[in-house]
Formats: sequence, structure tokens, C-alpha cells
Amino acid sequence: MMKKKFIFIALLVLVLVWGAGFLWFSYTIYHFKTDTDSKTDAIIVLTGGKNRISEAVKLLNQGLGNKLLISGVAQKTSLQDLKKRGDIALQNESDVTLDKRSSNTVENAIEAMEWIKKNHISSIRLVTSNYHILRSQQEFRALDKNLKIILHPVYSENVSSKWWKNEGSFFLIASEYNKFLIVWLRSRLFGANAF
Repeated sequence: MMKKKFIFIALLVLVLVWGAGFLWFSYTIYHFKTDTDSKTDAIIVLTGGKNRISEAVKLLNQGLGNKLLISGVAQKTSLQDLKKRGDIALQNESDVTLDKRSSNTVENAIEAMEWIKKNHISSIRLVTSNYHILRSQQEFRALDKNLKIILHPVYSENVSSKWWKNEGSFFLIASEYNKFLIVWLRSRLFGANAF
């Protein structure tokens, strides 16, 4: 009887802690104070969500970075293909690098770090969806704690800020929160050795 009571209390505490963390996470991803003025050595955009690439190109055109890495591009996609999109107006192709090797956030960070070292970069503006940006930051931090990272979240009309009213948005944000927790714990337990 005591054992069952202990398990129940432990599970209840776990659910409450998870719930409090989830509320913090869901609040944070919709209340970033984005630095839109500081220039960095490079802009890195992680593909996979709406408006990410067009936002990164716009930032490059504004001179907020000297180079742009588009990480996680499909193998057959070329710069010319991207230029054909109506939402992209690229001014200087020579400043853009396509990473076609990575297919998930962990690989994005690993491939990007190789590019960062090769190009002697010490500061980046990290562009990705608001719900994805905290986990992405953790992945980059695990590989280089000294890299200056300016977070630049991108918002999509497909993901509701009122997630409690939208089942799809709730499950997306909850899933991303769980992944964030795993990365946060892994990086603190194992650091760069986890890769």
C-alpha cells in the first residue's frame, strides 16, 4: 500500500513539474525580445518550417550577417531553385552556402559547426521557428559554449499562440518541449561527448 502511494505521489510530482516547465516553455517561445540590430559574422537558418528561409535571406540582405548557411536543404535543391520562390529575393549568391547533408536538428548543429570553424566565425544569428529555437540553441551550445548566438525566432500562422485551443498546435509544442528537455538533460550530463 505504501509503495503504491509513493509511486502515485512521485508520478503526480513528475506531472506537475512537467506541466510547470511546459507553461514556461510555451510562454517563452511567444515572448522573445528579438535583437534586430546587432550584426553577426554569419546567419544560420535551419530548414523545416514556414517562413524560415525567406526571413534569413531578408536578414542577409539587410547586412545583419556577412554569410548565410541554409542548413538541411534537400539533396536536389539548388540555389536557383530557392531563387524561384516568390518569397525570396537574394541579392548576393556568393554569400550563401547550402548544407545538404543534415536531416535533423542534431545534424544541423554538427554540420553548421564544421562550417563555422572553417570560416572562422565567432558569432551567429540563429534563425528557426519559435517553437524550435530553444532546442536548436541547446544543440549549438553543447558543441561550442563560446559561440555568440543571437536567437531570431520565426513565427508561422500555422501554429497558434493559443495552443490550448488548437489540438495540432498543442501537440507540436508539447512534442518540441519534450525534445528540448531531452537535449537539455543530455547536454548537462554528457556535454559534447554525447555526439
